[in-house]
Amino acid sequence: MKNSSLSSKKNIRSRNRFFKWLSPGLFIKRWLLLSASGFFMAVMGTAIWSKLTPIYRLLSWISEFLEFLTTVLPSYISGPVVLIAGVFLIFWGQSRTVDSITDVLGVDKDKQLVDMLLDRRRLNRGTKIVVVGGGTGLSTLLRGLKEYSSNITAIVTVADDGGSSGRLREELGVLPPGDIRNCLAALADEEELLTELFQYRFEAGTGLIGHSFGNLFLTVMSEITGDLEQAVMASSKVLAISGKVLPATLSDVSLWAEMEDGRLIEGESNIPQAGGKIKNIGCMPANPPALPAAVKAIQEAEYIIIGPGSLYTSIIPNLLVPEIRNAIAKADVPRIYVCNIMTQPGETEGYSVADHIREIDRIGKQKLFDAVLVHRKPPTTLSLEKYALENSHPVHLDRQEIAKLNRRIVMANVMEEDEVRGRVRHSSSQLARVLLRWYSGKWQPKI
Repeated sequence: MKNSSLSSKKNIRSRNRFFKWLSPGLFIKRWLLLSASGFFMAVMGTAIWSKLTPIYRLLSWISEFLEFLTTVLPSYISGPVVLIAGVFLIFWGQSRTVDSITDVLGVDKDKQLVDMLLDRRRLNRGTKIVVVGGGTGLSTLLRGLKEYSSNITAIVTVADDGGSSGRLREELGVLPPGDIRNCLAALADEEELLTELFQYRFEAGTGLIGHSFGNLFLTVMSEITGDLEQAVMASSKVLAISGKVLPATLSDVSLWAEMEDGRLIEGESNIPQAGGKIKNIGCMPANPPALPAAVKAIQEAEYIIIGPGSLYTSIIPNLLVPEIRNAIAKADVPRIYVCNIMTQPGETEGYSVADHIREIDRIGKQKLFDAVLVHRKPPTTLSLEKYALENSHPVHLDRQEIAKLNRRIVMANVMEEDEVRGRVRHSSSQLARVLLRWYSGKWQPKI
């Protein structure tokens, strides 16, 4: 009984897979018909070319067979039977061909070739999305967005000067690859394996200790191809990346921050550690030139998302590139800012949602987005207590102030929480779903 049930389910799955090949958008049906027509014409051409006139005999045999068939069975029965048999043989032959191709290509049996083609077609027709930011927040968002579109461009800051990236930058003079590495891993088809590979850090070896494999990989690719842009493009092809990852600039920029107490802090990694309130932030050299491909991606975008990420060290560094912020400001498409869930010690202590918006407006020197996404439900008491020990608290939603800044508020539950460690972060799947839902239904063009 159990074997019979399994066999029945297998037959149903097989039939469903067969009919999937008839789905619109695959461009399969036209080629099946073309193949059948071509086969028939090839047979006819061979017969005519042989000059043995078998074509006439063939037509005669077919005529006699059909006449005999109609005497045994009425035409309204024999006709459909022959038609169905012919179509069945065509599709069966094509299906077996596809199965053979699937076996050769080593496609996962749990996901048939037709499913992969359908997914690829759907993703290739997806919205042209540009995401601006850096750090783990950006890679978290990309991990969710890639389920909806392959037309994603991540514009990433290159101001990082800490850890493995900082060492490579100082010793070899290359642009820091850390944030780009995370984005490439997030957009890869084999994300779990690639993330594990790229995040692997050497624990032994002179000069290798502390370096991640992904950083070394991108550094070597930069040396081979000539610059980071070409290295990322080449890596994207090798790693089968769905989308693009672009540095905001190819200039060797370094962040500086002026504190309210008058101190001047240099270096992205030093700013959060300095303590105190940030009064102003900039980079050296000032006004670096944008990567042309990044500006073009913004100009062609259908949807622009800023964040999530550290306000001063992940998001604003991209806006210090004049062409980037001007392109965003001119874009007549939906633009939304994803606000952080918690304040960040050393950067945004005591900041409300409106404070985040004001800083982006001040640095951007113009309005860069139309709406702000804010998480709705607060973390558990355990998480709040652990974050409070670090002087970090939920970002306060001050509706009236946001209304004065002429921004729409999009509230949704987009958080996932590790209740054991008491840590929170944005959920890739929930965040992407909410952002695409807002894009589809709530945005209205500028007047």
